[in-house]
Amino acid sequence: MDPYAALRFREFNIFLLVRFAMVFAWSMQFIVIEWQVYSMTKDPLSLGIIGLMEVIPAVSTALFAGHVVDQKEKRNLLIKCIFGFSIISLGLFILSWPSIELHLSQQVILYGIYALVFFGGIVRAFIGPTIFSLIALIVPKKIYPNAATWSSTTWQLAAVLGPALAGFSISWIGVHWSMCLIFGFSVLALISLSQIKRKPILNPKIGEPVFQSLKEGLRFVFSTKAILGALTLDMIAVLFGGAVALLPVYAQDILHVGSEGFGVLRAAPAIGAAITMLGSTRFPLHKNAGKKLLLAVFGFGICMIVFGLSTYFWLSVAALFVSGAVDGVSMIIRQTILQLKTPDNMRGRVASVNSMFVGSSNELGAFESGLTAKLMGTVTAVVFGGCMTLITVGATAFISPTFRRLDLQKDIEDHEKEA
Repeated sequence: MDPYAALRFREFNIFLLVRFAMVFAWSMQFIVIEWQVYSMTKDPLSLGIIGLMEVIPAVSTALFAGHVVDQKEKRNLLIKCIFGFSIISLGLFILSWPSIELHLSQQVILYGIYALVFFGGIVRAFIGPTIFSLIALIVPKKIYPNAATWSSTTWQLAAVLGPALAGFSISWIGVHWSMCLIFGFSVLALISLSQIKRKPILNPKIGEPVFQSLKEGLRFVFSTKAILGALTLDMIAVLFGGAVALLPVYAQDILHVGSEGFGVLRAAPAIGAAITMLGSTRFPLHKNAGKKLLLAVFGFGICMIVFGLSTYFWLSVAALFVSGAVDGVSMIIRQTILQLKTPDNMRGRVASVNSMFVGSSNELGAFESGLTAKLMGTVTAVVFGGCMTLITVGATAFISPTFRRLDLQKDIEDHEKEA
């Protein structure tokens, strides 16, 4: 297949720009918030609370969000989501204004940040399924795998640059103007998205009762072993491998590298993942996908253990880089499984379940890491998470031989025939 097939569609290129701007802004904002909150509290549990404040609304509204996405026009719904994110970014910009900080207590500012993160979780519950559904309306079915790879690559490139720039911008222009930059990227995403035309609604069950719709979506996910296995494996790995949530602690108190070193540490896994994803456009991962996914998550667990034990900055960077490279493999395989095996009329609901399993486990993993770091120490918490990831991989490989033998080659050939 042409490695640039998806890029030959103008609207898909615009979509990639929108996704880059949003992921860049979101990942940069999360890093700036982490730095600001830990600088204010010096308590690793506060980093966990940030994750908890986002995961509670994201999980509780995810299934309803999937129902809404399947019932509504995707382009306009995404515009509303990005507008909501822009309002949140503007609120954080105002909260970090020096004159505001002089008139409000530290506790009020902290609670204000938590509140805005909470509302951000609601927005995120809608934005993930909307983006996933919109891809399928922009490109033909035969290039879904290629489009999924480019979309994931763009996500990772933005996740590289967002955290890296966050670390440097905190040092160069401070938290306040870093928030202003984030707001600017959300506005760029809104302007770019207006260049994509409205899309048809492919759901034949418009007006279907919400509970019946949600039940149907859950039944599909839990009856499709390839989707369920991929989501479960990634969820556990991300949940117990949430060491990145503790990077402010490592940067400030263990490795002593300051905000710029923090930016390098935060960007390292995303750089590794981006390189993997760019390579996968020429060397697809669909053959023996099950085995590759298991090996990738196993490698991720090993990297977390090495990072947790390291007291050398560049060894820590290397461990995070490799963790990102193998995580990129698992992300591509998971997204390809979802794109190939999900019917058009259920994409919103399936993507919502995905966000509950994997996306929200990032924040839940951040809370788990913050809590275990508080209880057993930072290093022990990270090593514990890596060990739990290894145990999960072993258990999955033993319990589910069907998933271990998963191969996506036939699914891709079937989609090419349909096209």
